[in-house]
Amino acid sequence: MSATSTRPSYAAVLRIPYARRTFATALLGRLSYGIVPLSVMLAVTRASGSYAVAGTVMALFGATVVLLAPARAALIDRYGPCRALVPLLIAHLTALGLLTVAVWRPGAPVFVLGVLTALSGACVPPLGPTMRAVWSKIAEDRQLLQRAYSLDGVAEELLFVSGPLLVGVLAGFTVPAVGIVVGAALMAAGTAGFVTSPAVRAMSPATREVRPGTGGGRGVLGRVRGPVGAAAGVGLALGSLDLLVVVFAGQHGHGGASVAWVLAALSAGSAVGGLLNGALAWRRPARVRLALLALGLGLALLGAGLAPGLGTLTLALTLAGGFVSPAITTAYLIADEAVEPEARVRAGAWVNTAINAGSTIGSAGAGVLAGHLPVGVCFALTGVAVLLAGAFQPVRRLRTSAFSAKGGLGAQPPVGVSPLGEGWDG
Repeated sequence: MSATSTRPSYAAVLRIPYARRTFATALLGRLSYGIVPLSVMLAVTRASGSYAVAGTVMALFGATVVLLAPARAALIDRYGPCRALVPLLIAHLTALGLLTVAVWRPGAPVFVLGVLTALSGACVPPLGPTMRAVWSKIAEDRQLLQRAYSLDGVAEELLFVSGPLLVGVLAGFTVPAVGIVVGAALMAAGTAGFVTSPAVRAMSPATREVRPGTGGGRGVLGRVRGPVGAAAGVGLALGSLDLLVVVFAGQHGHGGASVAWVLAALSAGSAVGGLLNGALAWRRPARVRLALLALGLGLALLGAGLAPGLGTLTLALTLAGGFVSPAITTAYLIADEAVEPEARVRAGAWVNTAINAGSTIGSAGAGVLAGHLPVGVCFALTGVAVLLAGAFQPVRRLRTSAFSAKGGLGAQPPVGVSPLGEGWDG
């Protein structure tokens, strides 16, 4: 389906045949991403009686989720969503089921907890990257695709807010292991509905050998290294801000409730920015936009470093949030255009991996810096890191950003032309 106007609406996205069913089932499964990690951490803490054990186990879980994301995406590209997602789902649910049994009562062996948690992370179905590949196929108009990606990004952000809230409700009247069961049930129902959607069943596996430079993991990464670098910068900022806001609030005499409000303002700014980004008919090439969005985020964080109080910091981070979702969405769009259809899931997975890896590095780096430098300087250094990450969009390639007659975001470059440069969601 193509848009009938130059500025298609969000309603037009949902009017694409099978879009509502496919998107709804994907979101149902992706809600598990916001429930399972926190539930596993709480359940392991209860079963082991040790925060150190819980931290180690969650590190294994996060490592397998993030580092193996491109490999899981490669399975989707090679065999198609239906043939690849079902075995991954079965393996993921099996590991979660065994983990639930292990943590139901205290005293489980640490080795068993680590192995089962790592296996569950290694097999998590990549519904996020797969859904974005489906959007790329069914939203043929590039401006319609931009709006679809914006809608997808905002919805995903809301899932990562609502998931932990649901875990908190469950923890109030039952054992944490129940949260794992709920997350597994959501993943099972969502993935089952997703793979039976006609839009997903129409996604056939690669039927030919991919041309050099577009195939294996290194080839795909080489073509999307620009948006991957920018996404890593955004992830680094998000990972840093969680800790830096806590430090800032503590130094100014505020408690945990204030921290929650500041971070909620960051999320709200991101959601509004994402919706506005999808609503606008951009004329600048996507790579120029990504560099400008990274510039805006970096400058907002530099401003946050000058905040005299929590109110001013809240305003600065609300502004910063307005650049987060648009930057991530634009990175996904560029990655989608830089590769052939046979590699779209992998391209999106690399961007997602960069966000998660950047977030991990940002959290660790902020912890080190906050112990030695003023918190304002830490905010400023985070902003500089984002500026540097966004600056690596190769300017010399920008002239090739509109390969198709459609204009807008641009399309796949012709054969022989180099590409345009260069949450946790499975």
